[in-house]
Amino acid sequence: MTERLNFLFTTWEGGGNVTPALEVARKLLARGHRVRVISEECNRPESEAAGAVFRSWNRAPSRNDRTPESQTYRDWAAATPQEGLLSVVRDIWCGPALLYARDVIDELQREPADLVVTCEGLFGVMAACESLGQPFVNLCPNISLAPLPGIPPLGPGFAPAKNDQERALHEQVRKASRMMFDSGLPELNRARRELGLEPIEHLLEQFRPAAAELLATSRAFDFPADSLPSKVRYVGPQIADPHWAQPWQSPWPETDTRPLVTVGFSTTFQNHGGVLQNVIDALAPLHVRVLVTLGGSIKPESLRPAENCVLVDSAPHSVVMRQSAFVITHGGHGTVMRALLSRSPMLVIPHGRDQNDNAVRVTERGAGLSLMPDASVDAIRSACERLLLDPSFRAVAIRLGDLVAAEAENSPVVEELESAATTARAAVA
Repeated sequence: MTERLNFLFTTWEGGGNVTPALEVARKLLARGHRVRVISEECNRPESEAAGAVFRSWNRAPSRNDRTPESQTYRDWAAATPQEGLLSVVRDIWCGPALLYARDVIDELQREPADLVVTCEGLFGVMAACESLGQPFVNLCPNISLAPLPGIPPLGPGFAPAKNDQERALHEQVRKASRMMFDSGLPELNRARRELGLEPIEHLLEQFRPAAAELLATSRAFDFPADSLPSKVRYVGPQIADPHWAQPWQSPWPETDTRPLVTVGFSTTFQNHGGVLQNVIDALAPLHVRVLVTLGGSIKPESLRPAENCVLVDSAPHSVVMRQSAFVITHGGHGTVMRALLSRSPMLVIPHGRDQNDNAVRVTERGAGLSLMPDASVDAIRSACERLLLDPSFRAVAIRLGDLVAAEAENSPVVEELESAATTARAAVA
Protein backbone atom coordinates (compact mmCIF):
# COMPACT_ATOMS: atom_id res chain seq x y z
CA MET A 1 0.00 0.00 0.00
CA THR A 2 1.39 3.43 -0.97
CA GLU A 3 1.82 5.88 1.92
CA ARG A 4 -1.00 8.37 2.37
CA LEU A 5 -0.35 11.39 0.17
CA ASN A 6 -1.90 14.84 0.06
CA PHE A 7 -3.18 16.11 -3.31
CA LEU A 8 -4.59 19.52 -4.19
CA PHE A 9 -6.63 19.71 -7.42
CA THR A 10 -7.35 23.06 -9.07
CA THR A 11 -9.88 23.54 -11.84
CA TRP A 12 -12.60 25.86 -13.13
CA GLU A 13 -16.12 25.50 -14.50
CA GLY A 14 -15.47 24.95 -18.18
CA GLY A 15 -17.99 22.17 -18.76
CA GLY A 16 -16.32 18.89 -19.64
CA ASN A 17 -13.07 19.62 -17.79
CA VAL A 18 -14.53 19.15 -14.28
CA THR A 19 -15.81 15.57 -14.38
CA PRO A 20 -12.45 14.02 -15.47
CA ALA A 21 -10.61 15.85 -12.67
CA LEU A 22 -13.12 14.63 -10.09
CA GLU A 23 -12.97 11.07 -11.47
CA VAL A 24 -9.20 11.08 -10.91
CA ALA A 25 -9.73 12.59 -7.44
CA ARG A 26 -12.21 9.79 -6.67
CA LYS A 27 -9.65 7.16 -7.67
CA LEU A 28 -7.02 8.72 -5.41
CA LEU A 29 -9.48 8.87 -2.52
CA ALA A 30 -10.26 5.19 -3.04
CA ARG A 31 -6.54 4.52 -2.54
CA GLY A 32 -6.68 6.24 0.85
CA HIS A 33 -5.12 9.57 -0.09
CA ARG A 34 -6.25 13.02 1.02
CA VAL A 35 -7.67 15.14 -1.80
CA ARG A 36 -8.72 18.78 -1.79
CA VAL A 37 -10.34 20.53 -4.75
CA ILE A 38 -10.28 24.26 -5.41
CA SER A 39 -12.84 25.23 -8.01
CA GLU A 40 -15.81 27.47 -8.58
CA GLU A 41 -18.59 27.37 -6.01
CA CYS A 42 -20.98 25.67 -8.47
CA ASN A 43 -18.64 22.64 -8.42
CA ARG A 44 -18.98 22.12 -4.66
CA PRO A 45 -21.76 19.46 -4.80
CA GLU A 46 -19.98 17.07 -7.18
CA SER A 47 -16.60 17.63 -5.51
CA GLU A 48 -17.98 16.73 -2.11
CA ALA A 49 -19.97 13.83 -3.59
CA ALA A 50 -16.65 12.44 -4.88
CA GLY A 51 -15.36 12.60 -1.29
CA ALA A 52 -12.97 15.52 -1.68
CA VAL A 53 -12.59 18.50 0.64
CA PHE A 54 -13.81 21.51 -1.32
CA ARG A 55 -12.45 25.05 -1.35
CA SER A 56 -13.98 27.78 -3.48
CA TRP A 57 -11.85 30.27 -5.36
CA ASN A 58 -11.73 33.43 -3.28
CA ARG A 59 -10.11 36.12 -5.43
CA ALA A 60 -10.30 34.21 -8.75
CA PRO A 61 -13.59 33.93 -10.70
CA SER A 62 -16.16 31.68 -9.03
CA ARG A 63 -19.66 31.11 -10.37
CA ASN A 64 -22.45 30.09 -8.01
CA ASP A 65 -24.36 28.36 -10.80
CA ARG A 66 -23.95 27.12 -14.38
CA THR A 67 -26.52 29.39 -16.00
CA PRO A 68 -25.58 31.10 -19.27
CA GLU A 69 -25.96 34.46 -17.53
CA SER A 70 -23.15 33.70 -15.07
CA GLN A 71 -20.70 32.39 -17.69
CA THR A 72 -17.44 34.33 -17.43
CA TYR A 73 -16.26 33.86 -21.01
CA ARG A 74 -18.19 34.31 -24.27
CA ASP A 75 -16.32 32.08 -26.70
CA TRP A 76 -19.59 31.22 -28.40
CA ALA A 77 -19.83 34.80 -29.69
CA ALA A 78 -16.50 34.58 -31.55
CA ALA A 79 -16.31 34.27 -35.32
CA THR A 80 -13.82 31.37 -35.30
CA PRO A 81 -12.72 28.64 -32.87
CA GLN A 82 -9.37 30.41 -32.54
CA GLU A 83 -11.02 33.69 -31.54
CA GLY A 84 -13.22 31.74 -29.11
CA LEU A 85 -10.16 30.25 -27.47
CA LEU A 86 -8.72 33.76 -27.28
CA SER A 87 -11.61 34.79 -25.02
CA VAL A 88 -10.83 31.88 -22.67
CA VAL A 89 -7.14 32.87 -22.64
CA ARG A 90 -8.12 36.44 -21.80
CA ASP A 91 -10.96 35.86 -19.33
CA ILE A 92 -9.89 32.68 -17.49
CA TRP A 93 -6.41 31.36 -18.17
CA CYS A 94 -4.34 34.56 -18.09
CA GLY A 95 -6.38 37.66 -17.23
CA PRO A 96 -6.96 36.57 -13.61
CA ALA A 97 -3.63 34.67 -13.36
CA LEU A 98 -2.45 36.56 -10.27
CA LEU A 99 -5.81 36.00 -8.54
CA TYR A 100 -5.56 32.24 -9.08
CA ALA A 101 -1.96 32.32 -7.91
CA ARG A 102 -2.78 34.16 -4.68
CA ASP A 103 -5.63 31.76 -3.87
CA VAL A 104 -3.41 28.70 -4.39
CA ILE A 105 -0.60 30.17 -2.30
CA ASP A 106 -3.07 30.89 0.51
CA GLU A 107 -4.37 27.30 0.42
CA LEU A 108 -0.89 25.77 0.35
CA GLN A 109 0.18 27.94 3.28
CA ARG A 110 -2.91 26.84 5.17
CA GLU A 111 -2.22 23.17 4.40
CA PRO A 112 0.74 21.93 2.32
CA ALA A 113 0.28 19.38 -0.47
CA ASP A 114 2.63 16.74 -1.79
CA LEU A 115 1.40 17.46 -5.30
CA VAL A 116 -0.81 20.01 -7.01
CA VAL A 117 -2.84 18.64 -9.94
CA THR A 118 -3.96 21.53 -12.10
CA CYS A 119 -6.40 21.13 -14.95
CA GLU A 120 -7.01 22.92 -18.22
CA GLY A 121 -4.77 25.92 -18.58
CA LEU A 122 -4.75 27.69 -15.21
CA PHE A 123 -1.43 29.41 -15.86
CA GLY A 124 -1.60 31.41 -12.64
CA VAL A 125 -1.73 28.18 -10.63
CA MET A 126 1.35 26.88 -12.44
CA ALA A 127 3.23 30.14 -11.80
CA ALA A 128 2.28 30.04 -8.11
CA CYS A 129 3.61 26.49 -7.81
CA GLU A 130 6.81 27.48 -9.61
CA SER A 131 7.34 30.42 -7.25
CA LEU A 132 6.97 28.16 -4.20
CA GLY A 133 8.97 25.25 -5.57
CA GLN A 134 5.72 23.28 -5.24
CA PRO A 135 5.64 20.14 -7.42
CA PHE A 136 2.68 20.07 -9.80
CA VAL A 137 1.28 18.03 -12.68
CA ASN A 138 -0.90 19.22 -15.54
CA LEU A 139 -3.91 16.98 -16.10
CA CYS A 140 -5.31 17.73 -19.57
CA PRO A 141 -8.93 16.47 -19.83
CA ASN A 142 -8.82 16.18 -23.62
CA ILE A 143 -6.36 16.12 -26.51
CA SER A 144 -3.21 18.15 -25.93
CA LEU A 145 -3.54 21.90 -25.73
CA ALA A 146 0.17 22.25 -26.48
CA PRO A 147 1.41 21.28 -29.97
CA LEU A 148 2.88 17.78 -30.31
CA PRO A 149 5.23 16.71 -33.14
CA GLY A 150 3.31 15.35 -36.12
CA ILE A 151 -0.16 16.00 -34.67
CA PRO A 152 -2.20 18.70 -36.45
CA PRO A 153 -2.54 22.01 -34.58
CA LEU A 154 -5.58 22.45 -32.36
CA GLY A 155 -8.54 24.46 -33.61
CA PRO A 156 -9.47 24.04 -37.28
CA GLY A 157 -10.04 20.28 -37.17
CA PHE A 158 -7.23 19.24 -39.51
CA ALA A 159 -6.54 15.64 -40.40
CA PRO A 160 -2.84 14.64 -40.44
CA ALA A 161 -0.95 16.35 -43.26
CA LYS A 162 -0.58 14.22 -46.39
CA ASN A 163 1.66 16.48 -48.49
CA ASP A 164 3.99 19.46 -48.33
CA GLN A 165 1.20 21.94 -48.96
CA GLU A 166 -0.81 20.65 -46.00
CA ARG A 167 2.28 20.57 -43.80
CA ALA A 168 2.97 24.21 -44.68
CA LEU A 169 -0.62 25.13 -43.82
CA HIS A 170 -0.37 23.35 -40.48
CA GLU A 171 2.82 25.25 -39.68
CA GLN A 172 1.11 28.55 -40.46
CA VAL A 173 -1.72 27.66 -38.10
CA ARG A 174 0.75 26.63 -35.38
CA LYS A 175 2.44 30.02 -35.60
CA ALA A 176 -0.92 31.80 -35.50
CA SER A 177 -1.96 29.69 -32.50
CA ARG A 178 1.24 30.56 -30.67
CA MET A 179 0.58 34.24 -31.29
CA MET A 180 -2.97 33.79 -30.00
CA PHE A 181 -1.78 32.09 -26.83
CA ASP A 182 0.89 34.72 -26.37
CA SER A 183 -1.79 37.41 -26.29
CA GLY A 184 -2.19 36.33 -22.67
CA LEU A 185 1.52 36.64 -21.96
CA PRO A 186 1.51 40.24 -20.61
CA GLU A 187 -0.95 39.33 -17.86
CA LEU A 188 0.89 36.13 -16.99
CA ASN A 189 4.27 37.87 -16.91
CA ARG A 190 2.76 40.58 -14.72
CA ALA A 191 1.70 37.83 -12.31
CA ARG A 192 5.12 36.19 -12.56
CA ARG A 193 6.85 39.47 -11.62
CA GLU A 194 4.57 39.82 -8.59
CA LEU A 195 5.54 36.27 -7.62
CA GLY A 196 9.26 36.97 -8.00
CA LEU A 197 9.67 35.02 -11.25
CA GLU A 198 11.44 35.98 -14.45
CA PRO A 199 9.23 36.64 -17.50
CA ILE A 200 8.85 33.97 -20.16
CA GLU A 201 8.87 34.44 -23.95
CA HIS A 202 5.88 32.28 -24.83
CA LEU A 203 2.81 31.37 -22.81
CA LEU A 204 3.17 27.60 -23.13
CA GLU A 205 6.65 27.78 -21.57
CA GLN A 206 4.75 27.92 -18.28
CA PHE A 207 4.20 24.17 -18.71
CA ARG A 208 7.94 23.48 -18.32
CA PRO A 209 8.14 23.31 -14.50
CA ALA A 210 5.40 20.63 -14.42
CA ALA A 211 6.51 17.18 -13.29
CA ALA A 212 4.33 15.68 -16.04
CA GLU A 213 1.69 16.50 -18.62
CA LEU A 214 -0.95 13.79 -18.40
CA LEU A 215 -3.36 13.55 -21.33
CA ALA A 216 -6.69 12.16 -20.16
CA THR A 217 -7.64 10.91 -23.58
CA SER A 218 -7.16 7.73 -25.56
CA ARG A 219 -4.00 7.21 -27.59
CA ALA A 220 -6.09 5.11 -29.99
CA PHE A 221 -8.47 8.05 -30.48
CA ASP A 222 -5.78 10.68 -30.93
CA PHE A 223 -3.71 11.02 -34.08
CA PRO A 224 -0.24 9.46 -33.69
CA ALA A 225 2.62 11.80 -32.77
CA ASP A 226 6.03 11.56 -34.42
CA SER A 227 7.43 11.53 -30.88
CA LEU A 228 6.26 12.53 -27.43
CA PRO A 229 8.17 14.84 -25.07
CA SER A 230 9.42 12.91 -22.04
CA LYS A 231 6.92 14.55 -19.68
CA VAL A 232 3.86 13.88 -21.85
CA ARG A 233 1.95 10.66 -21.21
CA TYR A 234 -1.46 9.33 -22.21
CA VAL A 235 -3.45 8.08 -19.20
CA GLY A 236 -6.71 7.17 -20.94
CA PRO A 237 -10.07 8.93 -20.70
CA GLN A 238 -11.33 9.65 -17.19
CA ILE A 239 -15.05 9.33 -17.79
CA ALA A 240 -17.96 9.22 -15.35
CA ASP A 241 -21.53 10.47 -15.33
CA PRO A 242 -21.58 13.83 -13.54
CA HIS A 243 -23.04 13.95 -10.04
CA TRP A 244 -25.93 16.09 -11.25
CA ALA A 245 -27.09 13.63 -13.96
CA GLN A 246 -30.65 12.59 -13.14
CA PRO A 247 -31.72 8.92 -12.97
CA TRP A 248 -33.08 7.56 -16.22
CA GLN A 249 -36.38 5.86 -16.79
CA SER A 250 -37.47 5.56 -20.40
CA PRO A 251 -40.70 7.47 -21.15
CA TRP A 252 -41.42 5.07 -24.01
CA PRO A 253 -43.15 1.72 -23.51
CA GLU A 254 -41.07 -1.45 -23.85
CA THR A 255 -43.09 -2.34 -26.92
CA ASP A 256 -41.71 0.72 -28.73
CA THR A 257 -38.89 -0.75 -30.82
CA ARG A 258 -37.99 2.35 -32.80
CA PRO A 259 -34.22 3.02 -32.67
CA LEU A 260 -33.16 5.48 -29.97
CA VAL A 261 -31.12 8.56 -30.91
CA THR A 262 -29.45 10.41 -28.04
CA VAL A 263 -28.70 14.09 -28.55
CA GLY A 264 -26.19 15.62 -26.14
CA PHE A 265 -24.63 19.04 -26.65
CA SER A 266 -22.53 21.26 -24.39
CA THR A 267 -23.27 21.72 -20.68
CA THR A 268 -21.96 25.27 -21.08
CA PHE A 269 -23.74 27.79 -23.24
CA GLN A 270 -22.49 27.88 -26.85
CA ASN A 271 -25.53 29.58 -28.35
CA HIS A 272 -26.54 26.19 -29.70
CA GLY A 273 -30.31 26.33 -29.25
CA GLY A 274 -30.88 26.86 -32.98
CA VAL A 275 -28.80 23.81 -33.90
CA LEU A 276 -30.69 21.70 -31.37
CA GLN A 277 -33.98 22.77 -32.93
CA ASN A 278 -32.69 21.85 -36.40
CA VAL A 279 -31.68 18.42 -35.08
CA ILE A 280 -35.14 17.91 -33.57
CA ASP A 281 -36.80 18.98 -36.83
CA ALA A 282 -34.51 16.75 -38.88
CA LEU A 283 -35.33 13.68 -36.80
CA ALA A 284 -39.08 14.42 -36.55
CA PRO A 285 -40.21 12.43 -39.65
CA LEU A 286 -37.81 9.53 -39.06
CA HIS A 287 -38.87 6.25 -37.45
CA VAL A 288 -36.83 6.86 -34.29
CA ARG A 289 -37.17 7.87 -30.66
CA VAL A 290 -35.23 11.05 -29.79
CA LEU A 291 -33.82 11.84 -26.36
CA VAL A 292 -32.36 15.36 -26.01
CA THR A 293 -30.27 16.01 -22.89
CA LEU A 294 -30.03 19.77 -22.36
CA GLY A 295 -27.33 19.82 -19.68
CA GLY A 296 -28.64 23.00 -18.08
CA SER A 297 -27.30 25.26 -20.83
CA ILE A 298 -30.50 25.51 -22.93
CA LYS A 299 -33.94 26.12 -21.45
CA PRO A 300 -36.52 23.50 -22.55
CA GLU A 301 -39.15 26.16 -23.24
CA SER A 302 -36.89 27.60 -25.96
CA LEU A 303 -37.29 24.43 -28.06
CA ARG A 304 -40.24 22.86 -29.93
CA PRO A 305 -40.02 19.09 -29.41
CA ALA A 306 -41.54 16.84 -32.08
CA GLU A 307 -43.89 13.94 -31.34
CA ASN A 308 -41.01 11.45 -31.26
CA CYS A 309 -38.79 13.67 -29.04
CA VAL A 310 -38.36 13.93 -25.28
CA LEU A 311 -36.42 16.76 -23.65
CA VAL A 312 -34.68 16.18 -20.30
CA ASP A 313 -32.30 18.40 -18.39
CA SER A 314 -29.91 15.48 -17.91
CA ALA A 315 -29.61 11.71 -18.06
CA PRO A 316 -26.77 9.25 -17.40
CA HIS A 317 -25.03 9.03 -20.77
CA SER A 318 -23.40 5.76 -19.71
CA VAL A 319 -26.87 4.22 -19.76
CA VAL A 320 -28.71 5.93 -22.60
CA MET A 321 -25.85 5.88 -25.12
CA ARG A 322 -25.50 2.10 -24.80
CA GLN A 323 -29.11 1.85 -25.92
CA SER A 324 -28.71 4.28 -28.83
CA ALA A 325 -28.50 3.61 -32.55
CA PHE A 326 -26.26 6.67 -32.73
CA VAL A 327 -25.43 9.85 -30.85
CA ILE A 328 -25.66 13.45 -32.05
CA THR A 329 -23.23 15.71 -30.23
CA HIS A 330 -21.32 18.98 -30.38
CA GLY A 331 -18.09 16.99 -30.10
CA GLY A 332 -17.01 17.78 -26.55
CA HIS A 333 -14.28 15.36 -25.53
CA GLY A 334 -16.21 13.76 -22.67
CA THR A 335 -19.32 13.17 -24.77
CA VAL A 336 -17.29 11.70 -27.63
CA MET A 337 -15.43 9.39 -25.25
CA ARG A 338 -18.68 8.25 -23.63
CA ALA A 339 -20.20 7.52 -27.05
CA LEU A 340 -17.15 5.43 -28.02
CA LEU A 341 -17.19 3.61 -24.69
CA SER A 342 -20.83 2.84 -25.51
CA ARG A 343 -19.72 1.65 -29.00
CA SER A 344 -22.09 4.16 -30.55
CA PRO A 345 -21.45 5.94 -33.87
CA MET A 346 -21.85 9.71 -33.93
CA LEU A 347 -23.00 12.72 -35.87
CA VAL A 348 -20.75 15.52 -34.63
CA ILE A 349 -21.77 19.17 -35.08
CA PRO A 350 -18.87 21.12 -33.55
CA HIS A 351 -19.25 24.66 -32.19
CA GLY A 352 -15.64 25.53 -31.33
CA ARG A 353 -13.09 24.85 -28.56
CA ASP A 354 -11.54 21.40 -29.23
CA GLN A 355 -14.70 20.11 -30.91
CA ASN A 356 -13.54 20.37 -34.54
CA ASP A 357 -10.47 18.34 -33.59
CA ASN A 358 -12.53 15.67 -31.86
CA ALA A 359 -14.87 15.55 -34.83
CA VAL A 360 -12.09 14.88 -37.35
CA ARG A 361 -10.74 12.08 -35.16
CA VAL A 362 -14.18 10.47 -35.32
CA THR A 363 -14.67 10.92 -39.07
CA GLU A 364 -11.12 9.95 -40.08
CA ARG A 365 -11.63 6.62 -38.31
CA GLY A 366 -15.07 6.11 -39.91
CA ALA A 367 -16.91 6.08 -36.57
CA GLY A 368 -19.34 8.78 -37.62
CA LEU A 369 -20.09 11.88 -39.65
CA SER A 370 -19.61 15.60 -39.08
CA LEU A 371 -21.51 18.70 -40.18
CA MET A 372 -21.04 22.43 -39.72
CA PRO A 373 -23.28 24.13 -37.13
CA ASP A 374 -25.11 25.99 -39.93
CA ALA A 375 -26.09 22.72 -41.64
CA SER A 376 -29.65 22.66 -42.91
CA VAL A 377 -32.40 20.44 -41.54
CA ASP A 378 -32.23 18.39 -44.74
CA ALA A 379 -28.46 17.89 -44.42
CA ILE A 380 -28.82 16.75 -40.81
CA ARG A 381 -31.64 14.37 -41.77
CA SER A 382 -29.56 12.90 -44.60
CA ALA A 383 -26.63 12.28 -42.26
CA CYS A 384 -28.92 10.63 -39.71
CA GLU A 385 -30.36 8.34 -42.38
CA ARG A 386 -26.84 7.29 -43.38
CA LEU A 387 -25.99 6.43 -39.79
CA LEU A 388 -29.18 4.41 -39.46
CA LEU A 389 -28.74 2.46 -42.70
CA ASP A 390 -24.97 1.93 -43.00
CA PRO A 391 -23.70 -0.70 -40.50
CA SER A 392 -20.05 0.20 -41.14
CA PHE A 393 -20.25 3.18 -38.78
CA ARG A 394 -21.23 0.99 -35.84
CA ALA A 395 -18.65 -1.64 -36.76
CA VAL A 396 -15.89 0.99 -36.58
CA ALA A 397 -17.34 2.49 -33.39
CA ILE A 398 -17.19 -0.97 -31.79
CA ARG A 399 -13.57 -1.54 -32.82
CA LEU A 400 -12.43 1.92 -31.75
CA GLY A 401 -14.57 1.77 -28.62
CA ASP A 402 -12.90 -1.50 -27.59
CA LEU A 403 -9.49 0.19 -27.78
CA VAL A 404 -10.66 3.27 -25.88
CA ALA A 405 -12.27 1.08 -23.20
CA ALA A 406 -9.06 -0.90 -22.72
CA GLU A 407 -7.13 2.31 -22.11
CA ALA A 408 -9.78 3.60 -19.69
CA GLU A 409 -9.85 0.35 -17.74
CA ASN A 410 -6.06 0.13 -17.51
CA SER A 411 -5.35 3.79 -16.88
CA PRO A 412 -2.05 4.49 -15.12
CA VAL A 413 -3.23 7.90 -13.87
CA VAL A 414 -3.19 6.97 -10.18
CA GLU A 415 0.27 5.42 -10.41
CA GLU A 416 1.55 8.48 -12.31
CA LEU A 417 0.27 10.88 -9.65
CA GLU A 418 1.43 8.71 -6.76
CA SER A 419 4.89 8.50 -8.30
CA ALA A 420 5.11 12.28 -8.78
CA ALA A 421 3.88 12.96 -5.25
CA THR A 422 6.16 10.35 -3.66
CA THR A 423 9.16 11.71 -5.53
CA ALA A 424 8.27 15.22 -4.39
CA ARG A 425 7.89 14.12 -0.75
CA ALA A 426 11.23 12.29 -0.83
CA ALA A 427 12.96 15.40 -2.23
CA VAL A 428 12.03 17.47 0.83
CA ALA A 429 12.50 14.72 3.41
